[in-house]
Amino acid sequence: MHQPGDLDVTRRGVLMGTAATIALTAGSFPVPAEAAIGDAAPQQTLTPVTSTVSFTVNGRDHDLTLDTRTTLLDALREQLHVTGPKKGCDHGQCGACTVLVDGRRINSCLSLAVMHQGDSITTIEGLGMPDRMHPMQAAFVKHDGYQCGYCTPGQICSAVAVLKEIEAGIPSHVSADLMAAPKLTADELRERMSGNICRCGAYSNIVDAITEVAGREA
Repeated sequence: MHQPGDLDVTRRGVLMGTAATIALTAGSFPVPAEAAIGDAAPQQTLTPVTSTVSFTVNGRDHDLTLDTRTTLLDALREQLHVTGPKKGCDHGQCGACTVLVDGRRINSCLSLAVMHQGDSITTIEGLGMPDRMHPMQAAFVKHDGYQCGYCTPGQICSAVAVLKEIEAGIPSHVSADLMAAPKLTADELRERMSGNICRCGAYSNIVDAITEVAGREA
């Protein structure tokens, strides 16, 4: 039994009280005109930070003013229209964007263009063209080291650098003796080229092409 002073609470009463509170609260804060008609709030436009960079690409000097976030790959393809390096994974995992910077291979999708002030950059176009092919390009053709061809520019640039690495005595993860001159073996080539992915599976032919250019049996 209810005693005098007991609070008589019902579900209907709670709901009505909550609705009244929400209505009073909403009325205390004016709604902006934009929100009232459903328009999105205006977006603030941010001006990108730019910087000027000068480098050489395939023997030609270039001065570019770029968003500092621009990768070397995008600068080559979108600004200079050097389309040999391919945009594959854009995460440095496939090697299709491999170029040579001062003779060393890099994944151009992982490197900012502004980092290469004064550098000399060589792409597949700088190695050779159909009428004057680099020996590595000719070997890839001879041994059918490509199929769809998408990864081939990066494969060839990487292969050229691999032979220079071996000649310079730079060991790899499969080198048995880190202090000895690395030997040009199939295992060495596969390890050193493992960062260049071929979806068509022309790996054995690629090894044959590199071996021929090196002039040794792998």
